[in-house]
Amino acid sequence: MKNRILILVLLLSISGYSQRYPEFKSLRFDEDYSVLEKDTVSNDWYKTVKILPVSTSRKTYVSFGGDMRFQYFYAKNENWGDGPQDNDGYVLGRYLFHADFHAGKYFRAFVQMQSSMADGRIDPNPVEQNPLEVHQAFADFNIINEVGKRFILRVGRQELTYGSQRLVAVREGPNNRQSFDGIKAIVGRKNFTADLFYTHYVVAHDGIFDDASSKDRQLWGSYFVFNKIPIIKNIDFYYLGYERANAAFNDASGQENRQSVGTRVWGKTENWRYDAEAVYQFGDVGDKNISAWTASINAGYRFNTVKFRPEIGFKTEVISGDKTAGDTSLETFNPLFPRGAYFGLASVIGPSNLIDFHPSLSFEIAKNVDWVIDYDMFWRYSGNDGIYAPNTTLIYPGDTTSKKKIGNQLESEIIWEPNQYLYFRLEATWFQAKDYIKASGTGKNILFAGITMQLHF
Repeated sequence: MKNRILILVLLLSISGYSQRYPEFKSLRFDEDYSVLEKDTVSNDWYKTVKILPVSTSRKTYVSFGGDMRFQYFYAKNENWGDGPQDNDGYVLGRYLFHADFHAGKYFRAFVQMQSSMADGRIDPNPVEQNPLEVHQAFADFNIINEVGKRFILRVGRQELTYGSQRLVAVREGPNNRQSFDGIKAIVGRKNFTADLFYTHYVVAHDGIFDDASSKDRQLWGSYFVFNKIPIIKNIDFYYLGYERANAAFNDASGQENRQSVGTRVWGKTENWRYDAEAVYQFGDVGDKNISAWTASINAGYRFNTVKFRPEIGFKTEVISGDKTAGDTSLETFNPLFPRGAYFGLASVIGPSNLIDFHPSLSFEIAKNVDWVIDYDMFWRYSGNDGIYAPNTTLIYPGDTTSKKKIGNQLESEIIWEPNQYLYFRLEATWFQAKDYIKASGTGKNILFAGITMQLHF
């Protein structure tokens, strides 16, 4: 089996130079291989995999693809020394395979299977180990499908991702990506797109074909994107509704009904990149009224004429936490369904009750090889609230100390992408625990290292 994988990697690597296919997307269903319909190259097995006609007109076809990812991680003092410790490290493997059926311009069906395995991991959770599941299975009805104009109705299990993935993401970092059961309407015109959706979150379990959704966790909303705006270039506006049957925060518990309204300005020039976002949340958890918010800036400047094309980056976030215990209000921000490993794979901190300053440096040290160094500084926003995981599970409560400093994190990674099929990453992280962590738990510094190998096809 290992030899077959190596042969496949080699073949794809060679074919990547002999013929250029459409770029792979984070959402694999966004890839379009219809451009290969009139391709005259014959006896190309990979082309057959990407577009297999099932009609004489070649307008009805099936496209196959997938991803394989293998990761080895070693952590010293994981979770700051609390809980079981593994001195040997562990291996994560993830397999994603899909079939994409197109019947002309107006109908499409997409099915994707996912298998996530954790070898050597102490007590893996379903986000790390989920042997085999139907990850996506939806149908598209292309009611309007014209150049510069479209209206699509999508029904079934599907991945969702929006904007900077602050609130809704595919959760690419962890071993198991996330999906939703529901319905979505997609409207697109020149320089404008809009999504309107209603879904139930698919909860991962550690068995085979046992992932399921229910009304216990619901997500609905609308997301609007305007492109080519003078000066600011791009702007997003969105509304997200969220309902959870059993929520638990440091000072609130019960049924959660939360509404989020936000905007995002983003763009890129020859040297600059920028992304600014603000979100306000309201609603209720149990008998408490929600009033939460966040604001962030993520910017960078690249020196394109300097050797190694260095980029200086800076990111800062202010994320509200609960101000006063025992009152009738809850100011803790809920990131809903964010990208996993929000502040890096070593740190379990999620974006709630937090102030974060994050400078970075990156270099293109060789063709297709990037070196990134970043340094993160964390404080609690409110000394009366705790810190949370990305899924809002409370890590430590708010009353262990009045100190706000959580810690500092130094991370470095080298990324090599020899072609569009292959991806390699070597990374190391050191997290220095400070006052709040030391007062709340064992309080040890974390050392984390890992290597990632990924194949797209």
